[in-house]
Parts: sequence; C-alpha cells; structure tokens
Amino acid sequence: MKTYNVTKAESDWKTELSDEQYRILRKKGTEMPHSGKYNLHFEAGTYKCAGCNEALFESSSKFDSSCGWPSFDEAIKGKVENILDKSHGMIRTEVVCANCGGHLGHVFNDGPTKTGTRFCVNSISVDFEK
Repeated sequence: MKTYNVTKAESDWKTELSDEQYRILRKKGTEMPHSGKYNLHFEAGTYKCAGCNEALFESSSKFDSSCGWPSFDEAIKGKVENILDKSHGMIRTEVVCANCGGHLGHVFNDGPTKTGTRFCVNSISVDFEK
C-alpha cells in the first residue's frame, strides 16, 4: 500500500471529515449525479482536496460535460494519481489526491475538449477557493 504525504488514522479522518466526505474520500463512495454543489459551478479559482487542502484543479480546466458531476479536462501537474479500478464489474481509472490518497472520482478518455480527458469528480471531495 502506498504511503502519502498526509497520513492519518481512520479514526482521525472520521473525526475531521463529515460522514459524507468520509464515505467518498476514504471509502471510495460516489455522490448522486446532479446533486453536488460544484457540478454547475463556474467561478474563477482553484478546486482543492477536501481532505488535505491540496490544490488539484484550476477552474480554467472545468467544463460542463452534462454527466452530473464536476468535470475537468486536466489536473494540476503532479497533484492527482490514477489507479486501475476493477470494482463493480467495470474497468475504470480512479483518481485520487496525490497528497493524501483521498478518492476524487474517475478519469475517462472521452472528453470533448482538446485534451480528450474528462476527470469526473465528486463535489464533496473538493473545496473551492476564489
């Protein structure tokens, strides 16, 4: 198992995160589509990991993919990590915070922008800073 810069006991994560943040960031859950506060949010700023406050995505990379979750066509270099995910009978690429290992969502190669990439991120796994 990989060691991240920010490591905490599960009991500490449970204390510091809301129940829903813990379910998504630490237990690899997913929020309901079209329910997250950042799905249709397009202010200028930076999206940071809700678990460790690491900057992950710039608002300039965000686009409306109509998938129900915030979508970005690129992450800040070196700030996210891709992990093969074979859960739920599918083969996908999970995206985690490279600083704390928190589950953010998944990345797909079906993006409509010039990068061809769509990072599909749970709103609750990130915070926004103007």
